[in-house]
Amino acid sequence: MRKIYYSTTFILLLFPIFVHAQSDSLVLKNGNIILGEFKGMDRGVLTMETDYSDSDFKIEWDGISEIYSTTQFLVTTSDGKRYNGPLQTVSPEKIEIVDKEKGSLEYTSENIVFLKSVDEGFWSRVYASIDFGISLTKANNLRQLTMRSNVGYLAERWSFDANYNTLRSTQDETDPIKRTDGGISYKQYLPKDWYVPIDITFLSNTEQKIDLRTNGKLGLGKYLIHTNSSYWGFVAGASFVNEKFSSEDDNKNSMEGYFGSELNLYDIGDLSLMTKAVAYPGITESGRWRGDFVFDTKYDLPLDFYVKLGITFNYDNKPVEGAPDSDYVFSTGFGWEL
Repeated sequence: MRKIYYSTTFILLLFPIFVHAQSDSLVLKNGNIILGEFKGMDRGVLTMETDYSDSDFKIEWDGISEIYSTTQFLVTTSDGKRYNGPLQTVSPEKIEIVDKEKGSLEYTSENIVFLKSVDEGFWSRVYASIDFGISLTKANNLRQLTMRSNVGYLAERWSFDANYNTLRSTQDETDPIKRTDGGISYKQYLPKDWYVPIDITFLSNTEQKIDLRTNGKLGLGKYLIHTNSSYWGFVAGASFVNEKFSSEDDNKNSMEGYFGSELNLYDIGDLSLMTKAVAYPGITESGRWRGDFVFDTKYDLPLDFYVKLGITFNYDNKPVEGAPDSDYVFSTGFGWEL
């Protein structure tokens, strides 16, 4: 292994002009060398752009032997620390990160869990996705449309996300069904994989007679597992809820606690799974419990397209009069992500 490392380093030094033009290079464990530009690494997969391919390369992180880059990256490690700077292999199984404030630090490759190129300015930190689903049935003239979307921005110590999801369904001799949910979320990242989330979410749901439920949350969270194959974390805090129902004239305001957990698995080829559950015990409205559950599975296709299947479930043990205590949405879609 050491011989391969030194011979590879020598080869790269023989072509300084070409390597500089390409800026980034890596050596696979089978000995192949690839030159190009790294876009980032997430969920155990490195994305790389080259001059000789119309499509970006997707390379398994654990299949890389050596990596060399002058690009500025946002780097996250498995111990919850975050850095900003270039990186390169300095010895077998060791990668050096040159942080602009903390200097040089060495990590093994499996302890680097996220990379995001930030050399291109604002747009290099933006990510987004959108997908649509449609159902048409001759029986009772059923028409259903679903849309799920999100956009976000990742900085060195914080991130911002916004999402919007909607369902519209019409059927002969039945009232239209409408459901819309979404929100914005801010996370301030702390040492050792702790973070502070600030969320504002909304829900409109004809099934549960909710004209609009607005929920503001402040909490504290931590990732217990954060690797190249999965992450698992929890969050807890306080919530303020404002609700307006279609069957009542007055708004309802209440305080709640909340606690939840999220699990994401993605070291399973092109398939990824995410599940999230949050419970809301009432504070000012004693005896009330609400709950939200989300399960999403996504299969990646070429050219950043994907197919997705998702389930969303909402529960309220004290719903408004005449409304059921639960509602769920099962959706499939075809989409594209940035």
